Amino acid sequence: MIKVLVVDDSAIVRKIFTEQLSQAKDIEVVGTAPDPFVARDLILKLNPDVVTLDIEMPRMDGITFLKKIMAARPLPVIIVSSLTPKGSAMALEALDCGAVEVLAKPGGSFSVGEMGGQLAEKIRAASKVRVMKRAPASQGPMAVKGAITQTTNKVIAIGSSTGGTEALKDILTRLPPDTPGIVIAQHMPANFTKAFADRLNGLCRINVREGQANDSVLPGTCLIAPGNFHMLLRRSGARYFVEIKTGPMVHHQRPAVDVLFKSVAKYAGANAVGVVLTGMGSDGAEGIRIMKQAGAKTLAQDEASCVVFGMPKEAIKTGCVDKVVSLRNMPQSILDMA
Repeated sequence: MIKVLVVDDSAIVRKIFTEQLSQAKDIEVVGTAPDPFVARDLILKLNPDVVTLDIEMPRMDGITFLKKIMAARPLPVIIVSSLTPKGSAMALEALDCGAVEVLAKPGGSFSVGEMGGQLAEKIRAASKVRVMKRAPASQGPMAVKGAITQTTNKVIAIGSSTGGTEALKDILTRLPPDTPGIVIAQHMPANFTKAFADRLNGLCRINVREGQANDSVLPGTCLIAPGNFHMLLRRSGARYFVEIKTGPMVHHQRPAVDVLFKSVAKYAGANAVGVVLTGMGSDGAEGIRIMKQAGAKTLAQDEASCVVFGMPKEAIKTGCVDKVVSLRNMPQSILDMA
């Protein structure tokens, strides 16, 4: 049984989350708290496996409380945030501080009931996370070897989920400006992906942005699939570009890694490198198999450096991963294969 503590200043939200989660046979809400001060005492008393945390609260904001949790008693924390620009920025800061997932809170308190199934899945994933202190990216190999040449027709496709925001930051900040074009499917809610891309763009030597319909995939550019949309690679002559579309969720996800990878296999084939990073579930495994069959080079993150060794494990089980690599060595391995 997964023990959960719900922290939210809204009594309605606390009540609805408790009612929704009580329908899951493997989840028990052991307590609720209206603010971080009550939550602190309940964490010590109840020893929950997972905490859901609102970040805009009275007395102490969620970011400050999260930092205290990670310093004193690290455990998996799921951020429940509004879809406002401020909420998105704070949610990304929370991921930097150690939160493992972000869930978008609908506009009104009564509509949070719609989140029940999704929240339960996030809690199951979070309960398997190994909460650990992350080494800053600067401790990795800062420079990759040599300049990249003859890469205008290459495409790097990356898929990630739980723990992926930090893994992507670690990788992308260490890539040179002439890196082949990159397309990414990171499981993340709508509106958060733009804030995430904008933040990375300020840290990286390559250009990072949320993908839009018909955007070209060019060297030195990284396109991140927008939340709640699938992103697919297309090709016209020598030009690669992306298509943004709705459609059914795949592996309960939109954007889905498999959708992106299958399109990369079709239009880039042997000119592609496929990378599966940390995440829960099996999204990306089928796609990496199809990419490999099309002649692409393939990589997966190793278990030791994953927050959740789910997606990479399933990809490796297909027998279609060329190399299993630590996060520290991933940037160089990507460029070597490109």
